[in-house]
Amino acid sequence: MEKIVRIGQKDFFNYSEPYIIAELGSNHNGDMDLAKDLIEKAKRAGANCVKFQSWSKDTIFSRKTYDDNYFIADDYRNRDDHTLESIVEAYSISENELLAMKTYANEIGIDFASTPFSPQEVDFLVYELKVPFIKTASMDLNNYPFLEYIAKKGLPIVLSTGLSELYEIDKAVRTIENAGNEQIIILHCVSIYPPKDEQVNLRRIKSLQTLYPYPIGFSDHTLGFEVPLASVALGACIIEKHFTLDKNMEGWDHKVSADEEDMNVIVTGASKIWCAMGGNRIIVQEETERKESFRRSIVLKREVKAGEVIERSDIDFKRPGDGIAPEHLEWVVGRKAKQDIPQDFPLLKKYLI
Repeated sequence: MEKIVRIGQKDFFNYSEPYIIAELGSNHNGDMDLAKDLIEKAKRAGANCVKFQSWSKDTIFSRKTYDDNYFIADDYRNRDDHTLESIVEAYSISENELLAMKTYANEIGIDFASTPFSPQEVDFLVYELKVPFIKTASMDLNNYPFLEYIAKKGLPIVLSTGLSELYEIDKAVRTIENAGNEQIIILHCVSIYPPKDEQVNLRRIKSLQTLYPYPIGFSDHTLGFEVPLASVALGACIIEKHFTLDKNMEGWDHKVSADEEDMNVIVTGASKIWCAMGGNRIIVQEETERKESFRRSIVLKREVKAGEVIERSDIDFKRPGDGIAPEHLEWVVGRKAKQDIPQDFPLLKKYLI
């Protein structure tokens, strides 16, 4: 049976109205004025939520990674004027800064969330910031002890599934359930920045809907807005999209992010698609009012005199639809005219015996 997950005042289920998360990540580049501007622009674009990432130099990479100075593809990869460690220090956000951003988001009326990378960061989000849900990163999908720790906090969990095989997703879901938490929203995700179109595999949203009773969403790393909008038609209840003020800004994720214009297209387009999806076939009032003028009636190809029998060869079908409908053709053929009936006018039952 399909489960409904409630976050704040909103119920999440497959095909529920899409909830748009502007993933700020580290696109603030460590600058809290820029972070505030991102929050404000995400709100103006119509996003429902801004999401940060809660990590520090000590919780995201090992010493070996810093010593190797290994860069995932980004603006700094082939430069020797920065080290990975210095960039991570510069781009991390402190607890006090995170609190200030949460306060600002509350002031302007947009939801706030963050992805923790350690137990202490989970505790700060839960007990100090009182976030409405915890969003886990794809890199932690197989970090089952960490998922169990988060699950026991009792908050809804939004679970990204990039990098993962199906058996790993299944084990992650069971780990959370076994910890007593069944408030799970699963996000289809491809952890390539950006993926090629043929790598996105949006139909996996439908597969996940079949396999799990939980709502399914989409964490998007594609360029543009077409793919996240397509996910709405497949029932994605959440769209998470990286957000920036300038795609050419120096930093990790700006190039694969939506700017304000893109985000506004995603928000308005998702709402329009969701509204248009509908459900059972319903004839709206405007259609009912047009039936008579749009549909056809039985008309006669010739003038028929009273007492004459109407043959099939006498009959045609033309608008408007205020006479006998074409579906009653067999009832009409073979009947006698009660009165003279003019040619090419809608036929009425009162004209026939």
